[in-house]
Amino acid sequence: MIKFPKPFWVANFVELLERLAYYAVFIVITLYLSNVWGFSDIEAGVIAGLFSAMLYLLPVFAGAISDKIGFRPAIILAFALLTVGYAGLGILPTMLENAGLVKYDMTTTYTGLNESYLRWSIIAPLVLVVIGGSFIKSVISGTVARETTPENRARGYSIFYMMVNIGAFMGKTVVDPLRRSMGDQGLVYLNYFSASMALLALIAVYLFYKSAKTEGKGKSFAELGRSLGKVMLNGRLMLLILIVSGFWVIQSQMYATMPKYVIRLIGEGASPGWYANVNPLIVFVCVNFITSIMKKRSAITSMMTGMFIIPLSALAMSFGTQIGAANILGLHPVAFMMIIGIAMQALAECFISPRYLEYFSLQAPKGEEGLYLGFSHLHSFFSFLLAFGLSGFLLDKYCPDPRLFTNDAGVLDSAAYAVATQNAHYIWYVFVGVGAISAVALFFYGRITRKIDLKKEQANAGI
Repeated sequence: MIKFPKPFWVANFVELLERLAYYAVFIVITLYLSNVWGFSDIEAGVIAGLFSAMLYLLPVFAGAISDKIGFRPAIILAFALLTVGYAGLGILPTMLENAGLVKYDMTTTYTGLNESYLRWSIIAPLVLVVIGGSFIKSVISGTVARETTPENRARGYSIFYMMVNIGAFMGKTVVDPLRRSMGDQGLVYLNYFSASMALLALIAVYLFYKSAKTEGKGKSFAELGRSLGKVMLNGRLMLLILIVSGFWVIQSQMYATMPKYVIRLIGEGASPGWYANVNPLIVFVCVNFITSIMKKRSAITSMMTGMFIIPLSALAMSFGTQIGAANILGLHPVAFMMIIGIAMQALAECFISPRYLEYFSLQAPKGEEGLYLGFSHLHSFFSFLLAFGLSGFLLDKYCPDPRLFTNDAGVLDSAAYAVATQNAHYIWYVFVGVGAISAVALFFYGRITRKIDLKKEQANAGI
């Protein structure tokens, strides 16, 4: 029986709590920014895009700090920042309301911040969450690496990946009951839940995380900067990163577009948290099977399979408003087709994610695979910036906020809103195009790089 040291289990437990806290907030981040803080769809998209993108860029640099100060101080700092950050997301609206700067009416809708510079005070707690989260991403995965051996490392990362998915699933289940029972106020209280999870993790780390590994090693910021420069100047790697970003642009619409889209078209009875949970469920069930059946195929073939599925997932989502109004298996057609689309995205992820790192490492210069893999998730940085920003513009144009169509008494002009949202499905056509371009680009990328590699092999062999 494989045994792991205590720090390994503590790290995995707090990773579950951190993912639970993060996904509870992240699945409705754009709703929170618009409904509670009064940001437009475009503004909310830009803020959420920067927030999520930085979570994938900063961990490399946070990891360098963690290596120098030690993992235990770094992880304590991380959960302290997360606790304060999430609590701030809940406390700030209440403080502004009590100060008379925000009005809160019987329809559970915040008003009064639309024209106020005080809206931007939300940036402070978001920054704390980003910094804390960047330490978690580097320290927890680093702990798994340090507290395992070559013999049990694969099993260790399997457990880690399972904890990530369990946390993601549990976090999203909390959202819908709170939002449906308390309206927009539930979006505020959700942050207290996440803060309590981060605090529980902080206590667990303080009491039980006592890694024997020493600090004082790791790269300097200057070395990391030079490493990033190498990756950015490697045209072949950057092209691969940008192509794969197309997949994640569509995948991230589960957070950027889907929550607002289903609530605005279905009503408050929609359950975006449950729809999103289809993703980790499908990945959990299918990833090992798909990886197994594709193991004799090249990484590029497996990735291309997923890349050709992803535009079809966006197309499926567009059908929700086009197949009539009758429920399907007890679900609104928009909800039903959204679930189908998310399930297809999860299948695409099973083909792409396990093989991407393998293929990325093969494109890195010999002997520098580890250095380059540290920046392999740059695709998430680029894709989140584009995905949320694009989503904001598309929602504003094709599926706008219903509050823009209400009178002073808060009554919705249903006829006007029906006209405004009649082409809501056009949103998904844009992402069909993004996915199709990315799939074709990867096809040609694979063929061209294969020819280049073959010529190099022949040249080296003197043929």
